[in-house]
Amino acid sequence: MLFLLYGPDEFSRSAALARLRAALPADVAEMNTTRLDGRKLRLEALVAACEAMPFLAERRLVIVTDGLKHSRAGKEREELRAYLETVPASCDLVFVETEDVDRRSILYTQLKKCGEVREFTPPQGAELLRWLAEHARGLGARLEQAAAARLVELVGNDTRALVTEMAKLATYVGRDGPISVAAVDLLVADRQEQNLFAFIDELSTRRLGPALRGARALLAEGQAATYVLFMLARQLRILIGVKELSAQRLRPDAIAAELGQKPFVVRKALDQARGFSPGELEQLHDRLLDLDVATKTGRIQADVALELFVAEACAAGKHGAAP
Repeated sequence: MLFLLYGPDEFSRSAALARLRAALPADVAEMNTTRLDGRKLRLEALVAACEAMPFLAERRLVIVTDGLKHSRAGKEREELRAYLETVPASCDLVFVETEDVDRRSILYTQLKKCGEVREFTPPQGAELLRWLAEHARGLGARLEQAAAARLVELVGNDTRALVTEMAKLATYVGRDGPISVAAVDLLVADRQEQNLFAFIDELSTRRLGPALRGARALLAEGQAATYVLFMLARQLRILIGVKELSAQRLRPDAIAAELGQKPFVVRKALDQARGFSPGELEQLHDRLLDLDVATKTGRIQADVALELFVAEACAAGKHGAAP
């Protein structure tokens, strides 16, 4: 049988593929499974894999990753489409696409006509909260509704990341334990905060290319450039406070209490603050305030201001002075 599994929900897509593989006898599953890379796919190799006889099983499984994405238009794609009509009944041929697919493609049309096509998109809103509650029950835990909302706020709708965090939370609360907002706040890191940390890491080492990519990644998450500038200013204030208090030889936990921050935030900030010379953080913060005024008065667009700040900060560090 033919299958097409595609879409951005990698966790659900992988789970569907695992169910297909579980249909093979466990002791000979590996011997009856062939994986092909769509970037290097050749029709002869696909035919050989599909038409090989199953070994001590009724069926064999052939998995092609990103085969549609990398298929060449014209003769090559037409030959592949034609072969899809003749795949032996003893073979389950699965095309796994890690991105969206072109629904106008003759391959998509053929797979939809002769096989099973499944799109996997991350759940949203109430559907996502129900999915989380069900997954928690499967782990033997009870997820409070407010905790589910908080978890989504911190992690987003990345099901793979959510599953990882849920496993950690379920282990923490124990069998039949309630997962509360307090537990989520204790154990789950804010993904946006993590991405901001990564961005500051690149900025502190003056790596212009990675720093620009980090800034653009924050924007790609859907954050407004004005908000990223605000969060960047906030982080710089934390770094200033950490640098001042660490000079007083306070321990990280004491610094965290003084600043009202989580200990892991302070430990990360201590590492980042070392990348800035005395007085530089204050100058960078002042520059951000100048750019904030410029964006609010219409003299510069916020996304341009963000990239300008990154470029200036990286250049200043190389020359030993802040912008």
